[in-house]
Amino acid sequence: MKTKFIPVENSFKKWKKDPKYVAAYNALEAEFALASAMIKARADADMTQRQVAKAMGTTQAVIARLESGKVLPSTRTLERFAKATKTRLRISFARETLNRAAAR
Repeated sequence: MKTKFIPVENSFKKWKKDPKYVAAYNALEAEFALASAMIKARADADMTQRQVAKAMGTTQAVIARLESGKVLPSTRTLERFAKATKTRLRISFARETLNRAAAR
């Protein structure tokens, strides 16, 4: 029996019509943005997770968890990550848009 796969884009179109899904998705936006920024910084530094871990004095598994977006690191950890990737940590605040879901 063949399994039919549904493209994630199709599922996402359906899910984003559900207000509960949109609220949960938006709540995770900052975590995804942070994880994405960390992955980009490491890639731009042309480093592996193991190399960043060594520069930070930790393990590759810790870096994988940080980049997964499932944990929110402390500012101290972010500073160590920045130093390891030869980048500078910048934190800023931005006004919330009233209707982010409509913008998607």
